Amino acid sequence: MNQNDKTKGHCAALITIFIWGMTFISTKILLEAFEPVEILFFRFVMGFAALWAVFPKKMHITDKKQEVTFAAAGLCGVCIYYLLENVALTDTLASNVGVIVSVSPFFTALLTHFFIKENEKLGGLFFVGFVVAITGIGIMTFQGKAVEIRPKGDMLALAAAAVWACYAVLTRKISQYGYNSIQTTRHIFLYGILFMIPALFVFPFEMDLQRFFHMPYTAHMLFLGLGASALCFVTWGIAIKSLGAIKTSVYIYIVPVITIATSAIVLKEPVTPMTVLGTAMTLAGLFLSERKTPFFTKK
Repeated sequence: MNQNDKTKGHCAALITIFIWGMTFISTKILLEAFEPVEILFFRFVMGFAALWAVFPKKMHITDKKQEVTFAAAGLCGVCIYYLLENVALTDTLASNVGVIVSVSPFFTALLTHFFIKENEKLGGLFFVGFVVAITGIGIMTFQGKAVEIRPKGDMLALAAAAVWACYAVLTRKISQYGYNSIQTTRHIFLYGILFMIPALFVFPFEMDLQRFFHMPYTAHMLFLGLGASALCFVTWGIAIKSLGAIKTSVYIYIVPVITIATSAIVLKEPVTPMTVLGTAMTLAGLFLSERKTPFFTKK
């Protein structure tokens, strides 16, 4: 891999994470008028349509194993992950979700180590860092409260982090198939939407388009559909193809910084000393872990 490809991958990852760091805010605002599954459905249908408009070339896949991988990626990265994330936002602060999902690189490293078999050794600091990060999440989540503790949303966010790691590994495999990045993202979206349809009958869902006449809601949905979905899933795929699943996942560490800053400004969510301490411990744990993983080793 030449330096230009690496630079391209790092730039794509930075663009993706900067936008994704603000998605929690948009989703939190949209939850005032939309149910979680409604946000999920509308944003990815919008994203799928945008990708088809940009690159209206049909994809031909003859390998059934590849098709299964695409289906699994759509199930994990579009349907389950975002459903868990959106439901989590109804039970916890946007800043909490932003910090908790930053744990996904741990899960990505573990899955890559055990299932992709690239001889990546996880040193002792990896596990020390994991414990420190989880402790930070606990401090941030409970914030010293002894009464009325409601960890449901935070646990859902943690589950979302694990599911996203599965998506990262699947995307790593897909990137090796040699298809166009827009086509692969669109195909993943298609499966994600198909898997989402049963959820429309389980969770509250209405095709009430009058809500889109409220311009702030329309703006936030466009941001999620065109920016955070159509654009960012393509750029994330480019980053994974250029850098690999683990190196790309490292950029998720930046999400909490962006999310906490924007949630404090836009949603007026309080940044308490416990939030700062929990965030610092989470990021410190992630830093400790990456120090002994192959992210920075030279081949």
